Amino acid sequence: MLTVKDTQRATVQVCFDGSVRKAFHGPKAKERFENELRVLRHLEQKGCDFVPRVISADQEKLLLVTTNCGSRVDQLDPTRCKELFAEIEQYGVRHDDPELRNVTYRQQDGRFCLIDFEFATILKKEGMSILTLPEVSSPKLSLKWSGYSDSGNMRSNNEDSFLGLAIDAAEVRHLGKVGTTTHAENDLLFAVSDGMGGANAGEFASRIVVDKITRMLPPLIRQRASGKPIGYEGAFEALFSEINKALQYLGDSYEECRGMGATLSLCWFSGDTMHFAHIGDTRIYSLLKDGKILQLTDDDTHVGWLKRTGQISELEARMHPAKNRLQKALGAGNQFVNPQIGEIACHPGNRFLICSDGVTDGLSDQRIAEVLKECPKNRTPAEYLVVEAVSSSGKDNATAMIVTIL
Repeated sequence: MLTVKDTQRATVQVCFDGSVRKAFHGPKAKERFENELRVLRHLEQKGCDFVPRVISADQEKLLLVTTNCGSRVDQLDPTRCKELFAEIEQYGVRHDDPELRNVTYRQQDGRFCLIDFEFATILKKEGMSILTLPEVSSPKLSLKWSGYSDSGNMRSNNEDSFLGLAIDAAEVRHLGKVGTTTHAENDLLFAVSDGMGGANAGEFASRIVVDKITRMLPPLIRQRASGKPIGYEGAFEALFSEINKALQYLGDSYEECRGMGATLSLCWFSGDTMHFAHIGDTRIYSLLKDGKILQLTDDDTHVGWLKRTGQISELEARMHPAKNRLQKALGAGNQFVNPQIGEIACHPGNRFLICSDGVTDGLSDQRIAEVLKECPKNRTPAEYLVVEAVSSSGKDNATAMIVTIL
């Protein structure tokens, strides 16, 4: 972890996974933290793609974790600099510290970006005055989902598993491949896991993953009904640790399970927030209203790190011979696991995609967005996406779950 800024107001560190950690301190730290979080979430909802995206926010520690917008800029034409800060106002935000130190350069797409929104104002279109964001009248959301999996063209078995659960204080219900729920009291969980290992060990590993989710998370939701709040970060860490131990035990105990492991990407919808946790190279995407696609999770591969740090392009990453060589996974000899954990606010119209690497092997990010836009009415989005991915590549099992906020 590299410290790039350490002042009386904030400490900023760039992590080896490509994320940026900003800890607020000093005068009005809480106020500045809340303002930057509010502004960045506003810009995300507006589809602004040249600012950091929020990965997680810890209100107790005043710690904000975001995506990386590249390296700082030492020199820039003053006119171009002014244009950048004027451009952000098209998204309803005025940056109140319009200086070169808040400009970065994102090498992978050659884009100048803006950072550090602790001093910024959300604007109304008329009069450019401060916009007071309305309180959400109810944190209860309705969701529509679809899931689909295919073994691909090269494998006889399917090592992917996907899961949908509706959980309340009384019961746990397994969700079908397609559905809609208006049960406001439910927490909804969706997950995709890609197993690995010899013989049928990979298939067995991913099934263990979804079984552990089904057993471990419902009791937390029942406890909340009795007044005990859920600590999502702790819940995810305990879950991933337990899965890792189970896979390690089986791998050490049975020769046919030796080396077994699995990836996991999990979305937990509760109230007006989607909490997520991830390890491996399955992915979680946010599908924006303007048709753009944003990857929320980081691939736990060296190739993924090269892409995040701008050293290679998306195309080069997809063609790289070591793209599937995992640095972190559940089981597979990993003694410790450190999942990526985050959360994102949900609003009607938001869509999220969870998918295995069999989908992203066949389709680029841009093509994923195009395929979902093209989806005919007589096909579910998940099925249509997986079929297109298998048709394009088919080298691996391909699985997708798509969740839409209604």
